[in-house]
Amino acid sequence: MSWKTLMKMMTDKYCPRNEIRKLERELWELKVKGTDLSSYTQHFQELALLCRRMFAEEADKIEKYVGGLPDMIYGSVVASKPKTMQEAIEIATEMMDKKVLTFAECETASKRKLENTSRTTRNQQRQQQQQQHSNKRHNTGRVYTTASGGKKQYGGSKPLCAKCHYHHDGPCAPKCHNYNKSGHFARDCRVTAIANDANNQRGTG
Repeated sequence: MSWKTLMKMMTDKYCPRNEIRKLERELWELKVKGTDLSSYTQHFQELALLCRRMFAEEADKIEKYVGGLPDMIYGSVVASKPKTMQEAIEIATEMMDKKVLTFAECETASKRKLENTSRTTRNQQRQQQQQQHSNKRHNTGRVYTTASGGKKQYGGSKPLCAKCHYHHDGPCAPKCHNYNKSGHFARDCRVTAIANDANNQRGTG
C-alpha cells in the first residue's frame, strides 16, 4: 500500500468532510506573516497533506505556495520557475534570508548614521556654548576697560570753551582758584608766580 493510499484511507475515516473544507479554506487564505517563512512553510505542508484534492498536480501546489509569499520575495521566486515543491521552498528561503540580512544591515547603517548625527549635533552645541562664553567674557572685559580707563565724553549741547576747556554758554569768566578772584586762571596767577620767586630767592640766599 502506497503512502498516498494510506493517507486517503486515514483522511476519509478520521477527517469529516466539513472539517476538510475548513482546512481547505484555511490553506487557501494562508499567507506569510512578516518574515516568518519557516512557520508558513511548515503549516502549508501540514494542510496540503490533508487537503490533497486541492492539488491535482505538483505545479498547483507550487503555485499556491508561492502565492502566499510576501511581495518582497514573490517576484524573485516566480522568476526562478521552481519545478518542485522542495525547489520552491529552498528558493523562497534563500530569498527571505537575503532580505532579512539586508534589513538588518540597513537598520545598523541607519542607527550608525543617527548616532553620528547626534554626536555631530552635540559637538556643534558644545562649540557654540564655548564661543558664547568666550564672547561674553570678552565683552565683559571690554565694558570694564571702557568704564574704568576711558574718559567720559560730554553728551550735552553746550559749546566747548577754548579758555577753560569746559562746556558752557556765553563769554568765559575765568576764576583763579588760588584766591577765588575772577579775571584769570590759577595757571596764569601772578601772585602764585611772585610767591614762587620769593621762595626760590630765600632758598638760594
